Amino acid sequence: MKKIIIPFFCAVLFSTSVYAQQKAVTDKTEIKQSKLTPKEVIDNYIKALGGKEKLEGVKSTVIDNVLSVQGMEVSMSTKKMGNKFKSEQLVMGQKMVQLFDGEKGYFEQMGNKSMIPADKISELKKGKVIDALGYYETKFQSPTVENVDGKNYNVLSSDSGKYYFDAETGLLYKSNSKEGTAIVKSYMTVDGIKFPQEIDAEGNGQKVTIKTTKVVINSGVSDEDFKG
Repeated sequence: MKKIIIPFFCAVLFSTSVYAQQKAVTDKTEIKQSKLTPKEVIDNYIKALGGKEKLEGVKSTVIDNVLSVQGMEVSMSTKKMGNKFKSEQLVMGQKMVQLFDGEKGYFEQMGNKSMIPADKISELKKGKVIDALGYYETKFQSPTVENVDGKNYNVLSSDSGKYYFDAETGLLYKSNSKEGTAIVKSYMTVDGIKFPQEIDAEGNGQKVTIKTTKVVINSGVSDEDFKG
């Protein structure tokens, strides 16, 4: 369980980077150049989530999730503030913890700690409470428009993966990277801001469904939460 829940879920939840089933998608996809710039795609996404002013006003979040994996349900609560996060998961009565204090972090299970690899630290330091605010147009190539199963998506590509934004709503639908596949199936609105409500993720042959049950904004989080 440690291999599945901790490293993979950390990648999905905090970077929303995933790896798609490329052959299945390519067979049904028509690709053409978009008329939008990377900045316009990102701006549309931020507007769809609630607007830059509202997103920047979020200084902390507490998000409760239920993960369905390998026939089990795992409860998880994640606190974020700035680039810091702490997630606690309860699996068959055992607590597992992921923590990043802004400089370093670890995974812990049954009293055993594994430090977050050094090559991941630089990206985690750039983390935002609202992930969308960490999307910078200079990182992306010129957008393409991909028609998948009759629906158009503005697609941004970078060294870290591909991001599919619904051409009608502006919202992120799917993200691709070497880690796995994540599809945002629905969103929920809290205090005028949209958060993913259900995500289907797949990577390394493992499937996880992530359902958000509660989001608390700007309450219940302090620096003490991120001390190891």
